[in-house]
Amino acid sequence: MLSIAIRALLYAVAVMAATEVAAAERPSLPPPWGPETPRVEPVLAEDGLYQQSWFVHSFLDLKEDYAEAELAGKRFAVLFEQRGCIYCARMHKEVLAHRFVNDYVRDNFHIVQLNLWGSREVVDFDGTKLPEKRLAERWGVLYTPTVVFFKDALSGLGRQWGPPLEVARLPLGFEADTFYDIFAWVRAKVYEHDPSFQRFHVARHNEREALKKANAARTGTR
Repeated sequence: MLSIAIRALLYAVAVMAATEVAAAERPSLPPPWGPETPRVEPVLAEDGLYQQSWFVHSFLDLKEDYAEAELAGKRFAVLFEQRGCIYCARMHKEVLAHRFVNDYVRDNFHIVQLNLWGSREVVDFDGTKLPEKRLAERWGVLYTPTVVFFKDALSGLGRQWGPPLEVARLPLGFEADTFYDIFAWVRAKVYEHDPSFQRFHVARHNEREALKKANAARTGTR
């Protein structure tokens, strides 16, 4: 029989190997920031909501939309907005207008936009059919914009909906850095080994500041 010490050592090696495999499977983090131009201008749709050209146009069956995201190798998120929302307009005109933010979200996420007060019929993950505004109530969405991020694997969860399927939410308006960081935090699955987005965001902020200072020193600018 193996001694306790040898068994403990083998267990530790196995855990380390599993951790390395899991880390290798996680997408890598993007650079802390990138080029802001050329800017990406949104389109104002007939319903009064600003849109990105790459938003998903679907039959609003969320389970099917999720499957399409998975097939494309992207993460799935639902974005709630409303007509006349100043924070929604700001998100499109000042945050997603930054080229590096827009490119990263477009390339890595499958996003369905819903109207907080809309009447289009949506099929929730458990098969329940209801208008957009009722879905927002069911999910407890109170503010716009609100981005609801979903897990990267929903198999085996049965007819669940709502919080058990979610990773995080981003409510109201944020600066480009915070917006960009939470999308990176979800995409790279950082939450699997550190559930604190705030700690991740602070680390990214410090990295950005250090790189900016180094760049300023190199170019002789402030």
